[in-house]
Amino acid sequence: MSTLPDAVRARLVALGSDVLGSMPAAEVPRVLRPIARFAAAKRARLGASAIASALDTEAGFRRRVLDAASAADPALAKALESGSAPAAADPVDVAVLAYLLRPDGWETMVETAAASVRRGDDEGRLTREAAAAERLREQLEAARASTREMRATMRAEIDRLKAENTMLRRRVQETRERLSEARQQEQDEQEQAGRELAEARAALRAAETEARRLRARLADTEAALEAARRSGRAERGLGTARLALLLDTLGEAAAGLRRELALPASTLSPADTVEAAVPGSPLDGGAVGRARAADEPGYLDELLALPRVHLIVDGYNVTKAAWPAMPLDAQRSRLAQGLAAVSARTGAEVTLVFDGADVTVPPPVPGSGIRVRFSPTGQTADELIRRMVRAEPQGRPVVVVSSDREVAEGVRRPGVRSVESVALIGLLGR
Repeated sequence: MSTLPDAVRARLVALGSDVLGSMPAAEVPRVLRPIARFAAAKRARLGASAIASALDTEAGFRRRVLDAASAADPALAKALESGSAPAAADPVDVAVLAYLLRPDGWETMVETAAASVRRGDDEGRLTREAAAAERLREQLEAARASTREMRATMRAEIDRLKAENTMLRRRVQETRERLSEARQQEQDEQEQAGRELAEARAALRAAETEARRLRARLADTEAALEAARRSGRAERGLGTARLALLLDTLGEAAAGLRRELALPASTLSPADTVEAAVPGSPLDGGAVGRARAADEPGYLDELLALPRVHLIVDGYNVTKAAWPAMPLDAQRSRLAQGLAAVSARTGAEVTLVFDGADVTVPPPVPGSGIRVRFSPTGQTADELIRRMVRAEPQGRPVVVVSSDREVAEGVRRPGVRSVESVALIGLLGR
């Protein structure tokens, strides 16, 4: 089969592939079983060599392919069986059927048909080559004509470009002259603008200097005015608050004293004050009570019963004496809770003062009657306590709890009582 033309061989492989796809599996030649499961197109492409070999060696397989080819053209098959091929028959069909049928002299028939196919292929190739050569000649002639036309066009374009170049050179020269004039004019204008800009900048600097001076005077004036307003408001507000607090204190003190002494309506006359002997009545005035010490919790409790009393506590002076082993934050929290209970019980205003404003966790304030304050930077709690006492109006009862003698001396004035820290510690322990 290797001597057959490609067209004949391809037709035989295609017929064999179709027949192989319709054969029972048991009847498929052993050499073709690996490709029998392929699709028809895949069998013809991948199994072409195996199919061609089987057609040459397997008579049964070749007979089946012959039956399929004879069914397609029975007249040609019958003519070939009689030993002659019709003159008008397709040489490919004749070669395929002669190869499959193999009558007497089939090799001659196949060779004759193959030669006819080759001649046809050669004639077709020559015809195609002649047509291709004719197309090439036409293309060459067209290219030559196009080249001639292009040359004429390029010559015309070159002439046009030369004329245009001459005109452009003339325009460039004119433009250069105008540009030189414009540059000179621009230089003159820039020099003039530079002089005007320098004058404007000088005037602007002078105006800015004057504006800064005026703004500074205005700011000083506004600051002085605002300071005067704040000072006036603060003095008026502080004086009013002190006067109102003092009046409330005096009123509540008088009312509280009358309630505590349970004074009846007085029936004493001036004459009753003259010392005289009255029959049946003693001349002495009774027993005299003892003075209370500043470290007694009872004394502090009596002071907290005064109306509108303000209790100021030196925090660390109390906590370090009461709970020295505790951390400072625990000391502050415990003292604040105890003073909140005292404020709730007595109604006293309580201020708890500590050193240092850089405390990260201030103690919680459990009630509304107690405030916690820390001394600002550069100031001690002692100085802050003295300032708080000076802020209170004359006549309001103020109780300062501290065992520091300097604090006691610094707050001494009418209406201010100093109490030892142990008195407050005892009161909190109740």
